[in-house]
Amino acid sequence: MSLLLSTWRACFTWLHRWQNWLVGFALIAMLLIGCRLWPHPRLRDWLPSSTAVYDEHGRLMRLTLASDDRYRLWVPLHDISPQLKDAVLLHEDRWYRWHPGFNPYGLARGAWVTYVRHGNPQGGSTITMQLARLLWKLNTRSPWGKLQQVTRAMQLELFYSKQQILEAYLNDAPYGRNVEGVGAASLAYFNKSAGELSLPEALTLAVIPQDPTRRLQSASHNADADGDIINPQLAASRNRLYARWLHSHPDDVSLKPLFALPLNLRPLSQLPFEAPQAVEQVLAARQIAGGSSDSRVGTTIDLDIQHSLERQITLYVARNNSRGIRNAAAILIDTRDMGVKAMVGSANYFDRSIQGQVNGTLAKRSPGSTLKPFIYALGFDQGVLHPQTVLRDVPSSFGPYTPENFDGHFLGPITATDALIRSRNIPAVWIASQLKQPDLYEFLHAAGISRMASEKHYGLALVLGGGEVTMQELGGLYAMLANRGELRPLRLNSSDPQVAGTRLLSDEASFMVMDMLRQNPRPDETTGAQPSRLPVYWKTGTSWAFRDAWTAGSFGPYVLVVWIGNFDSTGNPAFVGADAAAPLFFQIIDALRAERQQLAEPIRHMPANLKRVPICLASGELPNQWCPQKGMTWFIPGKSPIRVSNVHRPVVIDDATSQPACPPYAGKRTHVEVYEFWPSDLQQVFAQAGIPRRKPPQNSDCKNAGEPDGDPPQITSPLLGSTYAMRLKQLGEERIAFIATTDADVHALYWFVNDAYIGRSVPGESLLWQPQTAGSYNVRVVDDHGRSDQRPLGVSLVE
Repeated sequence: MSLLLSTWRACFTWLHRWQNWLVGFALIAMLLIGCRLWPHPRLRDWLPSSTAVYDEHGRLMRLTLASDDRYRLWVPLHDISPQLKDAVLLHEDRWYRWHPGFNPYGLARGAWVTYVRHGNPQGGSTITMQLARLLWKLNTRSPWGKLQQVTRAMQLELFYSKQQILEAYLNDAPYGRNVEGVGAASLAYFNKSAGELSLPEALTLAVIPQDPTRRLQSASHNADADGDIINPQLAASRNRLYARWLHSHPDDVSLKPLFALPLNLRPLSQLPFEAPQAVEQVLAARQIAGGSSDSRVGTTIDLDIQHSLERQITLYVARNNSRGIRNAAAILIDTRDMGVKAMVGSANYFDRSIQGQVNGTLAKRSPGSTLKPFIYALGFDQGVLHPQTVLRDVPSSFGPYTPENFDGHFLGPITATDALIRSRNIPAVWIASQLKQPDLYEFLHAAGISRMASEKHYGLALVLGGGEVTMQELGGLYAMLANRGELRPLRLNSSDPQVAGTRLLSDEASFMVMDMLRQNPRPDETTGAQPSRLPVYWKTGTSWAFRDAWTAGSFGPYVLVVWIGNFDSTGNPAFVGADAAAPLFFQIIDALRAERQQLAEPIRHMPANLKRVPICLASGELPNQWCPQKGMTWFIPGKSPIRVSNVHRPVVIDDATSQPACPPYAGKRTHVEVYEFWPSDLQQVFAQAGIPRRKPPQNSDCKNAGEPDGDPPQITSPLLGSTYAMRLKQLGEERIAFIATTDADVHALYWFVNDAYIGRSVPGESLLWQPQTAGSYNVRVVDDHGRSDQRPLGVSLVE
């Protein structure tokens, strides 16, 4: 106990004796802590920074000037080469870790040499003092300036850590010309980041800031065959530092042969200037968003693909200059993540005669017929047609609007697929006139097409390119088709998130339109078939007065849009989509195929609610017994319109008169002939085109002359007036049998529920139908002669 009391008594005596010193040390410690915790600006914010823009593989595309016209790129200390940090401390300030911001010995030595011995001026500055001079723009050639520098250096040491000061110095030190900081210097002189420098490169950068003007001046007139600057004086300074370096890093003696090589620095004129319009768009968006403290910007651009597109456009324009084709633009989008892989805004960024610095992918232009695929897709979704619906390409008026085809001719009956491939205007306008909600204007508005006038301003002319879109907007629409109807925003900045898509078209409609576009033969293809390994889904467009030629489409995982024209909207008869833009479109695709052998079609699954049904090729409807040529079409059950064809009809001919026989036919010598029954407007088109069509004969002596005998089908199941009770637990699994009796001349029965085609059966067999909900339905059966029967059907639910 006495020992414990004596210990306490000794401690109390010691504290009483040294209390004043302890209080003083505590106040100093609190002052230091307070200075560190007191809010103060970050050192990286003292000077403006450049922005480095990279492609998706980390390759530099551009290093911009900071607002003070300096190349200065902030790099965090942990991303700087450790060899460079150690070399700077070895060369500039060996006692950096221990001094309070200034080195008394270094200052005294500098004053003695400069003012007493009158030798070469020596400042004796530490790294902290050099940073103070850079930040506060101090003139340190006088004793008063040196005193200010020391004071500011102590201020920096109070408010910032050694790590922060070293980081700021490395990012702000002068490296000759208008290059400051190791981030910009390593990119400018060695085309590397500050963390990838070799030891010779790191030591080179370490010696430049001590006298950047003199050490780079000797290199101004010496360059090798590649244009790199050769600097023997700088190499000598670097090698002297290497000799000192070996004292603490003896293992690096094996690198000595590298220091015997000529020291080559890349001139600033060789800084990358890639994808200029894409980079400018990224920087403009960054500025609009309020800027960012991050001086590194990643993009989705792939420089290999970018260079490929640039080469093909340059070659194409050079070959076609005699046709007046002097400018072009193209954009390539990866549909998987919506990243823009290449953007060529003009044929030559530096050509003022074509306004080359304009970003053509952002210019509003008339899209011509490139919007037609979306007319057909909307028509599929709204039950207006299916891919083999026969449309009328005949002279037509839609109120006051009377459109014409590009070639001034009419083809008569044409399937929807052929009408889209051959870009017929009349069928497209007719489909647009049938659309309800949404129509094309509402669809484009929902798709984010900007700066659209009122719907009345366009009318149906919007179908044929009466509005304006940008290449980027058009590329987004075609990417939506490739992504099965889901619209997703384009991504040019790699940090942009991949957002969920907005569905504007059904999976089925998008698939059918893509299948139609796949059948469009290449302009240079003589066989009419595309290679199956990598099909191309494409469409052309030509604007009014030949101002714009377009081709847009997809191949593999990409969407490509190509534009030919003039930014001043000067027209040229050569600006036709199929003749001017399509060759460049396929030239780019062929080049990418050759450069990327692994390019393949992405796996896209068949839509679940999509079927194939037989049709009569002449009418695009379900074939009757007399249809001579049959085919298949895609079909959305319950949505796509379809009925039994009645173009081909049998006529009973009297053998004696060669006229339609008058019923009854019993006892008469007759035979049956099949005729095509076309509407009068189509008959007129056939006559104008010189296509002979045998007109069905007429006999005015009797009623129903030539109509064949035969009884219509009779539905036997479901029973007339019946209501089927479906178990609630088995809803969607139970089926109802449809059966009908037929005449002997019937070969096929077609069943409809509420006018929606559900399937085909043969006489004597049933068709099973699966109701999805309770309700009232109308069941109709039509035989292959066009005769029909129908009856109501009720479906109820029970537990």
